[in-house]
Amino acid sequence: MNIDLVKQKAGIVGESDAINQVLEMISQVSNVDISILINGESGTGKELVSKALHLGSKRSSNELVIVNCGAIPEGIIESELFGHKKGAYTDASETRKGYFETANKGTIFLDEIGDMPMETQVKVLRVLESGEFMRVGDSEAKKTDVRVIAATNKDLGKLVQEGKFRQDLYYRLKTVTINIPPLRQRKSDIRLLVDRFALQFSRSNDIKYKGFTPEAIKEMHEHHWPGNVRELRNFVESILILQKGERISSEMVINQLSGDKLEQIDSNSSLPVVINRDPDQAERELILRQLLFLRQDIEDLKLMMKESSFSELNSSKSINQSFERTFENNEIFTKDENLIKGEMIGAFNTKDLEREMIIRTLEHFNNNRRAAAKSLDMSERTLYRKINDYGIEKKIKKDN
Repeated sequence: MNIDLVKQKAGIVGESDAINQVLEMISQVSNVDISILINGESGTGKELVSKALHLGSKRSSNELVIVNCGAIPEGIIESELFGHKKGAYTDASETRKGYFETANKGTIFLDEIGDMPMETQVKVLRVLESGEFMRVGDSEAKKTDVRVIAATNKDLGKLVQEGKFRQDLYYRLKTVTINIPPLRQRKSDIRLLVDRFALQFSRSNDIKYKGFTPEAIKEMHEHHWPGNVRELRNFVESILILQKGERISSEMVINQLSGDKLEQIDSNSSLPVVINRDPDQAERELILRQLLFLRQDIEDLKLMMKESSFSELNSSKSINQSFERTFENNEIFTKDENLIKGEMIGAFNTKDLEREMIIRTLEHFNNNRRAAAKSLDMSERTLYRKINDYGIEKKIKKDN
């Protein structure tokens, strides 16, 4: 599979020498049924590389199961990976397959494998060596035929020296290692990435897009991008919303990157903007953005109801009054207070809004439940319970 086909199938964007080396490696090893270790900083696109490897393999017609090892609480990770037998523990009301069994004949991608507990590493090594595993609470060994692709943003060699990662598993995984360059080492790709992200986002959200000026792109080249491609994507989406309908200038980019206050072009000053964005505030800005989308959905619904001659219904009036009350005051963000207040929800069902926020926050953090829980200000166990209660797990698997 040549590198152009890899780009087309997996959606990898770039023309730099650094990314072309990665693409060349993918084309060489994707069809060889061996374990692969992907190294790269957070946000560099490790999951995209895993998808490219799977799509180019003999297993492409079967399932690719993506597992974020760092997002699963230590107490249940073995149940998630290997499944459990009915009655294995208090809440095990039925026998359940694990990810390794689900991925049979396909590929399993173990992201953030450096966060995997040592006890679990032993069992993963057994699967790699013999294809055997046991469900939690079961005494009968099962077999699976699966290709393992692992990824990490940590130095596994150093973790081995510190006794935090098994040496035998490390050597077994690193049969072939693919190193993904950070964005600061492939800045010539920024123009292409910006165009891709901006077009995708503007089309899916019906936002007018007039492009970035050459000077704006130049300013973006000067930024370090510690969050890599993920940070760039979030930046593009954020600035398109805040500068809606305008051609993005260098001044807009400078203000956004420096954390200065941005003005909304449509003069809707009732919608507040996050300023002086440290990481926590950036996360809040993300959630504010999702609230904007929800508001737009409701506005569309109101319009449909009016056009269908249902405007006399109290529900429409309730929705209208709710949003007028919500957005006419700059009270969404106040110092040292939670992001969402009860009165903001208006005609929304609280549980529906919470479910939507969890889904969008998980998407933002690439299904990293640990990071999502921190952003949502809840424990990992609480987040995990809500994912199950709201049926979000099925949606995540379907989307992937």
